[in-house]
Amino acid sequence: MCLGLPGKVVEIKEFSVIVDIAGTKREVSTMMLADDIEVGDYVMVHVGFAIAKMDPKEAEETLKTIIEYADEID
Repeated sequence: MCLGLPGKVVEIKEFSVIVDIAGTKREVSTMMLADDIEVGDYVMVHVGFAIAKMDPKEAEETLKTIIEYADEID
């Protein structure tokens, strides 16, 4: 099973973006992303790549669900 996480774009570079995923910032490649993105957009992040642009509401709900599930495991 593969897991992608929604990340909010906080900075754009030439071939990558900095995303914020639940308070953790990391640089991910945009080389696989077909959509144009702007700061504030949400992208699905999988193994270091932004693979799809996401609807903001769907991204926030998905991240909330993942965090709730992770909290239950702990």
